[in-house]
Amino acid sequence: MYQDSFESPIGPVTISSQDGESICEIAFAEPDGYPSCNVTSKGKQQLIEYFNRQRQQFDLPLTPAGTEFQQRVWKQLATLEYGQLASYKDIAVAIGNPKGNRAVGMANGRNPIAIVVPCHRVIGADGSITGYTGGIEKKAFLLRHEGAAFFE
Repeated sequence: MYQDSFESPIGPVTISSQDGESICEIAFAEPDGYPSCNVTSKGKQQLIEYFNRQRQQFDLPLTPAGTEFQQRVWKQLATLEYGQLASYKDIAVAIGNPKGNRAVGMANGRNPIAIVVPCHRVIGADGSITGYTGGIEKKAFLLRHEGAAFFE
């Protein structure tokens, strides 16, 4: 296991890799004390650039662990551009499961790669901010940071 971390404007962020080749997790958490590697250092650098408004897209190898359905949801989330919002229904329709709003919500909540796989860009159908594993305050910060319009 490899990790890198930094203090972001919304608290500690830790980037993890199982194999030193790809990122398996980005979490709002303190590191566990593992050494860093090239890919975790690259993830840290890109996230710092994001918080400094110097980056809107990420270029990182990712290997999130999840079911086939979760992988489809996360892949669709990754198509959302900086500041672009979508509803759970939008994501469900995009992956070919138009009645799968709740399942999309559950997959969204299990996303292990915060920010880079932008589950924070998913809001309620009425434009309201909805739950976020990192907490509503973090989600609101990220959306404001990206200039997204939503109801609080």
